[in-house]
Amino acid sequence: MSESVRAFFDDLTRSGGRMLRQVSGRIRFDLVNPRGVDHWLVTIDRGRITVSQGGPVEADTVINTDETLFLRMAYGEVKPLPAWLRNDFTADGEFRFVVMLERLFAPPKGARHPRVVATRAAPADDRKP
Repeated sequence: MSESVRAFFDDLTRSGGRMLRQVSGRIRFDLVNPRGVDHWLVTIDRGRITVSQGGPVEADTVINTDETLFLRMAYGEVKPLPAWLRNDFTADGEFRFVVMLERLFAPPKGARHPRVVATRAAPADDRKP
């Protein structure tokens, strides 16, 4: 198992995902690497995240990908939904968790919140106090 993968999951339990207060479910990540397959289970309970590692267990959604692509998604270099549409990884189970992956992973580098962008782009007369 990669130290980068372990660091991502450790950080995920500390910082939590973005905007997950209304989400509950289990996502299993089956990460293929040169040594075999590592199984990680992410459990979300109304925004509270716990992570465990071990053998394949029941989950609402199972994500199958290689470790390299997983890390690129985790660090915001690749967006999960377009990667899934390109068949770069597979997912079995509830589709809502595929869409929700972007909340677990970091935003792309240089990303800004839409409200900040809209505020800066609006003429001074149109801004609310």
